Amino acid sequence: MAHVSAAERRPQLIKAAIDFMTREGVAAGSTRAIAAELGVAQATVHYTFGTKEGLYRAVMEQLTQDLVAQVEGAAPADGGFEETVSALAAALWRTVREQPASHQLLTELTMFALRSPALSEALETHYRGVTEVTAKLITEASERGGQPLAQPVETIARFFLAGFDGLTMQHLSLPDDEAEHTCLQAFVSAVVAMAGGRLELVPVPVG
Repeated sequence: MAHVSAAERRPQLIKAAIDFMTREGVAAGSTRAIAAELGVAQATVHYTFGTKEGLYRAVMEQLTQDLVAQVEGAAPADGGFEETVSALAAALWRTVREQPASHQLLTELTMFALRSPALSEALETHYRGVTEVTAKLITEASERGGQPLAQPVETIARFFLAGFDGLTMQHLSLPDDEAEHTCLQAFVSAVVAMAGGRLELVPVPVG
């Protein structure tokens, strides 16, 4: 059998892990099972990723990169801020409707990572990266549309992601096309209003 380098094997193993865990769930995704999915020795997985957690980290990164790539291409070249944010949200929502298994797997991996000390840093890095990408897209939309931001861009990005995560979980758990469309419109409207300083923040006691 021809030798396959680690650089070539890595994407093959990531795809095998995604395919397997999409069908069977994260809990079943042992290095032995992933190796069997691709038809290689278990040692190959450990050689390529070090540990199971290393493989899971790579899967999280791949899923996120795939989703971000689809969304980044949706920004209109000369649209205003509202139009751009709406287009980006619509593109991201299409990935939820068309690729629910990817979002479900990413959600499962996130929950698994919260319980795994070996993945805590990877989870933090993942969310920081997603927030930075979202902030970048919002900044570009602001500059393209001549829209000054009334809140720090990271705050707006976190608000966007928090709302979108909630809508995604509802779609995966209890889908309702009509309600989801209304909620998506309201959510995007709130993001635009917040960015433009038109959203009145209600005092909420904390602590």
